[in-house]
Amino acid sequence: TLKLKPVILDPINVTATRNPQSTFETAAPVTVVDTLELRERRPNNAADVMLDKPGVDIVGVGANQQRPQIRGQRGQRILILEDGMRVNNARRDADFGEIPALADISTTDRIEVVRGPASVLYGSDAIGGVVNILGDEAPPLVAGDSYRGNLSLSWRDAGDQIWPSGNVFGRAGRFGYGVSASYKNTKEFQAPSGTFGDVQFDDDVTVNDTGLRDESYGLYLDYAFDERQKIIAKADFYRAFDAGFGFVSPENLPPERGDGVVRLRYPEQSVNRFALTYRGLELSTPIFDRAQVTATYSDNEREFTQDIGIPNFAGPGTELLIGIENFTDIETFGTRAEASKEIGRHLLTYGGEYYREDSFNSDFRTTITDFSGLGPPFPPFPITSEDSTTKTPNTVYEKGGAFAQIDLQLGDRLGVIVGGRYQRDKATPKPTNNRPGELPASVDNDQFVGAVNLLFEALPNLNLVGTVGTAFRSPNVTELFFEGETPDASAYLVPNPNLGPETSFNFDLGFKYRRSNVVVEALYFQTELRDEILISQIPDSTVQVGQRPLPAYSYFNLPKSRVNGVELLAEWQPVAGFTIGGTYTFLDGKDLTEGADPDGPKPTSGTYSNRITGELAYRQPNGRFWAAYQIRHNGAQDNAGFEANGTDVDVNCGPLDTGQNGSLCMIPSFTVMHIRGGVRLFNYGSSTHSLMLGVENLTNELYSEFANASFFRPNPKRTFVVSWVTSF
Repeated sequence: TLKLKPVILDPINVTATRNPQSTFETAAPVTVVDTLELRERRPNNAADVMLDKPGVDIVGVGANQQRPQIRGQRGQRILILEDGMRVNNARRDADFGEIPALADISTTDRIEVVRGPASVLYGSDAIGGVVNILGDEAPPLVAGDSYRGNLSLSWRDAGDQIWPSGNVFGRAGRFGYGVSASYKNTKEFQAPSGTFGDVQFDDDVTVNDTGLRDESYGLYLDYAFDERQKIIAKADFYRAFDAGFGFVSPENLPPERGDGVVRLRYPEQSVNRFALTYRGLELSTPIFDRAQVTATYSDNEREFTQDIGIPNFAGPGTELLIGIENFTDIETFGTRAEASKEIGRHLLTYGGEYYREDSFNSDFRTTITDFSGLGPPFPPFPITSEDSTTKTPNTVYEKGGAFAQIDLQLGDRLGVIVGGRYQRDKATPKPTNNRPGELPASVDNDQFVGAVNLLFEALPNLNLVGTVGTAFRSPNVTELFFEGETPDASAYLVPNPNLGPETSFNFDLGFKYRRSNVVVEALYFQTELRDEILISQIPDSTVQVGQRPLPAYSYFNLPKSRVNGVELLAEWQPVAGFTIGGTYTFLDGKDLTEGADPDGPKPTSGTYSNRITGELAYRQPNGRFWAAYQIRHNGAQDNAGFEANGTDVDVNCGPLDTGQNGSLCMIPSFTVMHIRGGVRLFNYGSSTHSLMLGVENLTNELYSEFANASFFRPNPKRTFVVSWVTSF
């Protein structure tokens, strides 16, 4: 009998350096979620699988509205890539960013997460990190004529979700092919009874607007000239209907939360994306050994609605109802070319990219004001007004940059990567229907960023790592050009053509230890964010809107903040198939704006201050069955407000406001557990049939991810998951 030895594989990543490299040999902090983990967990989207990864959190609830948050940074400060190409666009809100659900998770081969700045390789937005979603491809030419695929059907009782999907990839001679489809239908889920801070539910409560219907379809075709070169064509189509941000009805919340309603929904969103790639490996030309050129086109249409209800806004018996409809169509053309060349023991990587976003916008606003409760001389009936002024002009946003980095092998034990990028971004407003007045002037921003990564082999199994780098985020279209009333009608926002990019400075220091059955990583990092883009009131300035003078606000480059953190990861396989692992993350932030209290509110308020995760799993070496138990504990986050320019800003902690520290609040800790398992039932011919079962939120805990706590959106109650998978 052959005794199997325990082995933990070292994943390969391409995102951190743009060249295939093991995570152990990569100085930058990087996490790889492989195909096996995606199949075992059956996540709704790429963000849904990240909650036990060091330094990573999520924002949002529901099957497609979750977005990653890395090292306390969220939204447009996190860059989403699909197959190495940008998914972010400049029409998304800075605090939300684009949804990873645009990439079909059922055909995702792996997800690579770089924690920390990566603007040298990827340009704007890569301040907190990069999430690269890499799709499956046809078998290589050396595999000969072959095919593979899978069919699956999943059910979740949270929202009574039904999710069938299927794909097949194959090769016929030099031609590779692939086709995929996924359909998801989810109703609104329920949160369990229980207590979380000042929120108490006596019974299960529906989290409104968390259902949706979405569809993904994909086509793949490649032509292999030989084993080293091929051309790949891909087309992906995504549709989502009735996707909302989620909210709990006011009657289920404490009175101090208020009885107003803010409902944010995407009644419809569609994305058509096409990509054409040339890829060459081991070419041995005078100027490159590896080369890749990709051109993409995407059309992203979405309808966004806001329904805001404010009772008693001007006294008892008054009510303000605001309905906003926004339609945006974003056409993006992008191209990226990169190459690498070995120079002795060193590796030079260089390239450039250009993206052009054409956004077309329209707005419609309905306001219903009811003063009847105040009596005469006010009208005894509601007054309705309508406004079709387009708040954000149609805009062409161009982003172009060139980068180069060299991987220097300085002896047998020391490697240093030095890189830099120059980028110029330009936003140009265009004539827009229903937008009076002159167009704002174009805005140009130039940036140079650099980074140094160091890896030193202290021992055969121990690498010391360090990184230093800068990053940036160019202001988006809303921040530059939006003009009009804010959604709650409390202020008037005016454009700021002098708005500059946000910038950051980051360093990491730590070690990576790896043996055949043990992995340990430890990192300390510090990120300093400068010229952060925030809304601030213009002193002594108002704008007349009808009969109302509204205070004037604008976006400004205001504060400076710093986030320090520790990220730990450990995994041990004492015997073949049996794994014990865990992570620990600590985050601490300070406001460095002149006049701010360094011991006051922290800019990491939207995430945990510390988190620990653990996993105990057994995967039979021959793949017959597997089982896993997972636990996650988020420590309480106090001082959860934010201080800008030395002035406390109420973050509307609502039901979680303990009344401590003035306008500040505390988000309570929570512990959540999951169990999952699967079994290969039988083989039939060349196909394998497997059943997977899971219980998420095993203890039926009422909790909310910290980024969703102030606008309270709890997670689902105990959820059962069943999946049938046929692989062939």
